Amino acid sequence: MAARSLNRKPAPRALTDVRAKSTPKHDPERLTTHSRIVHDTVAQIQQRVATAGVLATEPAFWTRVRAAALLHDAGKVAEGFQQQLLPGGTFWGQRHEVLSLAYVDLLASATGWTDEDRLMIATLVATHHRALHASTSGAAGGKPSLSQQYNFRTRWDEAFTLTPRPNCDPQIQVTRGLHRELLAWFSGALQTDPPSLPSGGPTVADRARLFLDELLDAWRQPVAADRGLLAVLAQGALTLADHAGSAHERLQTHMPLPADYFHRLPYPPYPHQRRAAETEGHLVLIAPTGSGKTEAGLSWAGEQLRTMPGLPRVVWTLPYRASLNAARRRLQSDLNPHPASGEDTADIGLLHGTVAHTLLGEAAESECTDADTDADADTTRGAGPTAAMARQARARAGAMRLFTQRLRVATPHQLLRGAIAGPVYSSVLLEQTNSVFVLDELHAYEPETFGRLCAAMGLWERLGSRVAVLSATLAPPMTTLIQESLTRPVTCHRAPQGTSPVRHRLVLDENSLTDPESVERLRNWLDEGHSVLAVVNTVATAQALYEELADDARALLPEDPHAALLLHSRFRNRDRDTIEKNLLRRHPERDAGSRSRRGGLTVATQTVEVSLQLDFDRGAVENAPVEAVAQRAGRVNRRGRHPQGPVEFRVHRTEAGRPYDDAAVDASWKALSTLVADGNETLGEEDIERLLHLAYDTQWGRAWEAGARRARDDFAATFLTFTDPFRDRSEFADKLSEQFDSVEVLLREDVDEYRDLTTGPEGHALRAAGLLIPLRYGQLKTYNAQYERNLGVRVIDGTYDGTIGLKPPTEPDTIL
Repeated sequence: MAARSLNRKPAPRALTDVRAKSTPKHDPERLTTHSRIVHDTVAQIQQRVATAGVLATEPAFWTRVRAAALLHDAGKVAEGFQQQLLPGGTFWGQRHEVLSLAYVDLLASATGWTDEDRLMIATLVATHHRALHASTSGAAGGKPSLSQQYNFRTRWDEAFTLTPRPNCDPQIQVTRGLHRELLAWFSGALQTDPPSLPSGGPTVADRARLFLDELLDAWRQPVAADRGLLAVLAQGALTLADHAGSAHERLQTHMPLPADYFHRLPYPPYPHQRRAAETEGHLVLIAPTGSGKTEAGLSWAGEQLRTMPGLPRVVWTLPYRASLNAARRRLQSDLNPHPASGEDTADIGLLHGTVAHTLLGEAAESECTDADTDADADTTRGAGPTAAMARQARARAGAMRLFTQRLRVATPHQLLRGAIAGPVYSSVLLEQTNSVFVLDELHAYEPETFGRLCAAMGLWERLGSRVAVLSATLAPPMTTLIQESLTRPVTCHRAPQGTSPVRHRLVLDENSLTDPESVERLRNWLDEGHSVLAVVNTVATAQALYEELADDARALLPEDPHAALLLHSRFRNRDRDTIEKNLLRRHPERDAGSRSRRGGLTVATQTVEVSLQLDFDRGAVENAPVEAVAQRAGRVNRRGRHPQGPVEFRVHRTEAGRPYDDAAVDASWKALSTLVADGNETLGEEDIERLLHLAYDTQWGRAWEAGARRARDDFAATFLTFTDPFRDRSEFADKLSEQFDSVEVLLREDVDEYRDLTTGPEGHALRAAGLLIPLRYGQLKTYNAQYERNLGVRVIDGTYDGTIGLKPPTEPDTIL
């Protein structure tokens, strides 16, 4: 009796036994449950995005996405996939989404779909994890495309009908009874009768093969731009629904920014704030630092929320990653938490750079792990498919934290990654539909980035979104480019003259800021009890100047733990966050009528220029582009409340422009020199406006404008046409990061802590984001950077100090 039971074949699998996930362990999620959850999640996305912009041209858009959401994982019914889900199970090696095509084909005839409906639903199902076609360059930028994995060498019957196994009977992938049961369930969900199944008809393997060939042919050649864009947006809707459904995360409906934000301002508004709040549509606002520019932007955004469909998102962008946390904290404290959340601060999203890239990549990966890709990584660690699936589940949960909130802080680089599209980034692109974009301090970009952002503005407009540009220093060529890039009217408002009092006495100094005479002047200011801000252009200079002066500042204020502070981009994110909090507490805006001298030293790079509401008594800065000089001045006597009236603001000449364009720095110095030569002893609003005209009315300025316009047109033509929507473009993701010259890295000494924070039941990359350090791409070799695939991050060798940050590498001795 025992021998007979050992040879007994397992009972046929019923639909209630078919799983979509390996979690939760005690009762893994069923295929029918997951399919229904993802289908229902589409309604949440539709509620947010509505039919804004180009979506209004395709009435069937959301119907197709819902059908694809229901059918996207149908192929997981295969026995090979079900066995893979078991603890210690073996890799199946096939793509479940390809087998899903057979079920789309069978159900199409029963539902009354049009040919275009059938094609689009199948395309979405097939591409929610992988591209259809490989990159045109042939480069292996990402995972193998479906056309690479399935071709004339594929044994389709062995893959999806009867799979040979060593020393035992072939594995039946889908039994006849289970096949009929699954079709009946899908038919009920689609509110149609089950399709007829004539004997002798094509097998599911044949249907999958023929349909995949049809899709490959349909998308082999370029298509009309609007059709390609709609296809990518639909792909984004499905992948977002899949990620949200898998993570069991609901998209938030609460908006922390009230539509009547302007009317809640606790002070009489400035005229430019009122005009911004009354503007419907695109906006350019130019207003001095310290004149409520942020409140004006929020007032404008609140007005847009009132007149847009659905549940629009607000996306607040800043030029530097190092500025994001400060902006997020400010919005958290100023805006409204959800009444039922029990929290004291608003829930503001933060779109991380490297972390987002890692999470989205892992979240988009299928449970059908390829044996030659992620499987190898887990196998070498002694794990199996379930380890890879657990990692993916954590990634999806983390990725959804990038999407749930309706108000987010980001850098434009992170948004432009949506142009890569595909299974990884199409959801990022969809989230840019029906949104309100506030581009803060847009002046801070080199011409290539500014041009790409102008191209993105044109795309955002097609997606039904609205754009506001805020700056204290926006040169005329920039305003022209913005207006050219948008087809709808752009309202331009400038704060009236006199909005901000004259705050600075301008002094130009031919000596460098690190010259002994310059350093001694800083010491004298400190001795006099002034709070002193010194801003330099490179991290190495900032570290050296800080180490020279920090002991002097501490000796004057021995009881003050923050008497000397250093801020630059090359700190761990969590350390820089702490430094920013200390800065804001130590050097807040001066109260009206205050006459005290607060003392203290801060040395910083350009990271101090945006989002930090700081106020110092004296300022000395290295020369930089005009906009950067003006922003640095905005941190000194910020609101003109110093008891001495205008205070000294000293600009020191630099021999080299690094990290800026030498020509831009030279144009700035000439403009400043012209201003002083004409008898100007102060630096007011009219002076800054004149500086911008002087700097950009040069050969450099004209070259800047031409370069920005060229970058805009090239980026739009290369990335934002979407005429080849389902070809792999993942190889461009790293190239885009290189062009932005920005990457986040991990110190080798932090690897163990990073691994602990990203693994385990509660682990995900967002928890470990505080360990990452922003770095320029060109510096990776300097720090011996190596990409750690298991961690999804580059690891560097370097010496680090919590006060100084990442130190420059030691130069090797050389013999001349």
